[in-house]
Amino acid sequence: MKIAVYPGTFDPITNGHSDLVARAARLFDQVLVAVAEDTGKAPVCALERRLELARLVLAGIDNVTVVSFEGLLVDFCRQRGAQVVIRGLRAVSDFEYEFQLASMNRRLAPEIETLFLTPAEKYAFISSTLVREIARLGGDVSEFVHPEVKRLLDAWR
Repeated sequence: MKIAVYPGTFDPITNGHSDLVARAARLFDQVLVAVAEDTGKAPVCALERRLELARLVLAGIDNVTVVSFEGLLVDFCRQRGAQVVIRGLRAVSDFEYEFQLASMNRRLAPEIETLFLTPAEKYAFISSTLVREIARLGGDVSEFVHPEVKRLLDAWR
């Protein structure tokens, strides 16, 4: 069984994230959407809420499981028997950081590959950071996130 892990903070999960998950689900037997507990950031949503929203948004994809993880991603992949890490590339500006992460992960766990996927063009500019900022300033984020995520962001501001 080919298992892939798509890690992130998903704070909040966006339509770009769900697009990448759907793409990965067509390529692998199982996709684990791994929501990071310790992000080094100050997330807007608590871990349990991020898990809940990701499960809600991705519920229609049968071979996807949403789980939390902490510690090194490569350790999590080994524990779950995953052979591949999925990472999204929206623009050239993402590449340098993602390449550095992939190289470090390869050094730590050469048996685990990193696969870069690009979202549909209509989602290529969406990031959780931008969605949070737009919501914080009272903008409409309905075309960037699931309706339940929008409801949460509307209540947050």
